[in-house]
This record gives sequence, structure tokens and C-alpha cells, in this order.
Amino acid sequence: MTKEPNLADHHPGVRSAFEHVVRRNPDEPEFQQAVLEVLESLSPALNTHPEYAAQRVLERLCEPERQIIFRVPWRDDQGGVHVNRGFRVEFNSALGPYKGGLRFHPSVNLGVIKFLGFEQIFKNALTGMGIGGGKGGSDFDPKGRSDAEIERFCQSFMTELHRHLGEYTDIPAGDIGVGGREIGYMFGQYRRLSNRWEAGVITGKGLDWGGSRVRTEATGYGAVMFTERMLERNGRDLDGMRVVVSGSGNVAIYAVEKAQQLGAHVVACSDSGGYVVDERGLDLNLLKEIKEVERARISAYADRRKGAEYVAGGNVWDVPCQVALPSATQNELDAASAKRLVGNGVVAVAEGANMPTTPDAVKVLREAGVLFAPGKAANAGGVATSVLEMRQNARRTSWSFEHAESELAETMAGIHDRCEAAAERHGARGDYVLGANVAGFEMVADAMLAQGLI
Repeated sequence: MTKEPNLADHHPGVRSAFEHVVRRNPDEPEFQQAVLEVLESLSPALNTHPEYAAQRVLERLCEPERQIIFRVPWRDDQGGVHVNRGFRVEFNSALGPYKGGLRFHPSVNLGVIKFLGFEQIFKNALTGMGIGGGKGGSDFDPKGRSDAEIERFCQSFMTELHRHLGEYTDIPAGDIGVGGREIGYMFGQYRRLSNRWEAGVITGKGLDWGGSRVRTEATGYGAVMFTERMLERNGRDLDGMRVVVSGSGNVAIYAVEKAQQLGAHVVACSDSGGYVVDERGLDLNLLKEIKEVERARISAYADRRKGAEYVAGGNVWDVPCQVALPSATQNELDAASAKRLVGNGVVAVAEGANMPTTPDAVKVLREAGVLFAPGKAANAGGVATSVLEMRQNARRTSWSFEHAESELAETMAGIHDRCEAAAERHGARGDYVLGANVAGFEMVADAMLAQGLI
């Protein structure tokens, strides 16, 4: 945390729980930030349900049920030995088996995994699909590594992790740095070690061996579906709106695709080197070619698209828009950027990534009356489609793209409506932050109380 939060006006249980978290997790700023973002919304729920505080549900919820840290040794193509660290935080299983992705990135540490796992609890609850929250990963960097090196790492990683998994226990999926290739290697090693074709133990699989159509598109599609419904419920229409998306990875690309399908005019996206602006509207096929096939930098888009401009090292939030979709990484949209967005007429911001908007930026947007959809609601499409994959695996069947997308759209509508109803129930109509946090929390808290002190 960058500064001491002011919780003086909040329920004593909120203050006590946050102090407990800071005391026990002093060097984990991302985790503290994620916890605070939820706790700040929960005073209305604690006032309505005093049993939550009496049974110390908040303190129990903020402590993972299980934290697994392990060594991952592997050899590179030259025979050199490397040692990475693996993590799996099984945070809460009150509503079902742990569900959440694996992230391979140098920034991964225990605090980051706990932040992601804590967010996952509420995101998964909001889907209404009966899944708990967990997250995992490693500080391994897959960039620049050969397929053989990736395979050896994934096999070593799964050799330890497999003993903690199972379709009724913990079901991982992909995240940053973990795509279909990595999922394939890990599933193969799990199958080898367990001697079981347990398709439901991991999601994000290939379409020929248990994967679900729309899984690739799900997070980006879902964020736009949520945005569309949020706008419609507030008397607006995504059709014709000017949209900016941060990032150019999987989430961003398919957010662009779905926004364009719904009639939006998407003019900018970015990567870690800078951003491109294309006033004619982004050429989706070119963007996919550069990022999914060539794996090149976004600057290549401007080199090959007449009229497009590349801004090296620039901030994509400088581009005027009506709808902003932060879809890159945590804390990418700060207060200064939020003020620029407000000044340029933004009407809606929906998080495609996990916690991409800083607390100060969220405050700026909410005080300006901007419709703001937090990631635990807006980017739940990925995990929702993972559960749809599990459902297909259990039935030994496969759905068409159209059917899977229809199921996703229905799920995202349900998530929106749960958030909307919770906000209205507590006298805060249109506050999707409070709505998402309270709706998810109450579902998990009630299940925890019903199941006893465990």
C-alpha cells in the first residue's frame, strides 16, 4: 500500500479485518490493495448481517485455506540447470472446488498470487457456477524460451503441483504466460503421473482433446458483453461509441473483436513499448497477424497500416474515448490517466485485466459519474467459460461456437444483474464496485457460515 487508508467511517469489523491482513502480510502490497478494495464496500453487508462480524468471516476469508510453494528445477537446451519457484494458493472452497489460472511471469511472487486468488473468490462466486477461488504460477519467464524448454519446465512444475489437483479439489487454467501450449504440456504430465484421463482437472485445453470453443475469446468477449449491458441499463448504447483498449494480448484482441461486432469504433491499443492509434478503426486481422502469429511489437501495426500512428513509450489513455477497456495488467490506469479520460468525455470503464485501475483512479472515475465495472465482474468471462468446459468434459460432449457464446452471454448478463441488484439493495444504484463486492461476498459468507467453523 502506498498510503494508509482511512477506514474511520467503516464498520469496526472492516477496520479490524484490514489491520489483521496488514499485520500478517506486511510485504504484500498487491494483496493488501485487493483486500482493501473489497473491504471498503462491505460495511452495508456487515450492518445488515451482524453474524458476519460476530463469526469473524472477514478474517477467515482473508486467510487462504492453503498456500503451496515449491521448487521447480529444469534444464535449458544447453544443459544448464535453472531453479524457479512455483505457487498455488487455494484460497476458498466454500462454494466449490478451487478454480483459477496459472501465471508464468518474472513478477510472480506470493503476494501477487494471493491478490489474484483473493479476487478470484468473488469473481467465481458472481458467475453462480459453484466454484471456489484459487490462483497459482511461477516466476519463470517463457519469453525467448524454446518449445523444448517450455515443455521441460511445465513437466517439472506439474510433477509437484499434480498432487494438489483434482476435478473435485482444484482445477487450474491459463493466465499470463500460460496458453494452449503450456496447458497441453501440463495436462500430459498430469495424465502420465495420475494414470487417469481426468479432462476436468485443467481447463484451456485444445479443441481436439477436451477444450471449449470460445475459451480463447471468453475474457475479452465477456468484458464487452458486460459493458454493453451496463450501458444499456443506464440509457446508452455501445453501438457507435469510440473505444480504447489497453494491451494487445488475448484479452485485448478479443475485446476489440466483440466491440467491433457490436458496432463500436475501436481506435487504439497498446503493448509495453507504446500504443497505436488508427482513426479509421483498428484492422483486427492485421492486429491478430502481428500479435498472434508473428508475436511482434505493436509498432509493426503502424508500419503496415496507412494512416495509423505509433507513439513509443506513450500512454494509451491519452487517446480520447467514450469507453475505456484496461486489459493489460494490474495498476496500469492511474489517477492522472483517469482524469485525462474524464476530461476527454469517457462514460464507461470496464476492467478486462485483474485490478488494472489503481484505487485513486477508481475514486476519480466514480466521483465523476463514470460507469465503472470492476474486473471481478467484467472479466469473469474466462473463468465462466472454463466451467462450461468442465461441464462439457463431464458429459463427454462438445458444443458449437454459437452455443458456447450464447452460454457466455447469459452468464455475463447474470453477473451484471447480480451486481446491479446488490447495489440497489444497499441504496447505491449504479455502483458496480459495491455491487460486485457485496454480491460475491454475501454468497461466500453465507456458505461459510452454513458449513461451520472450518
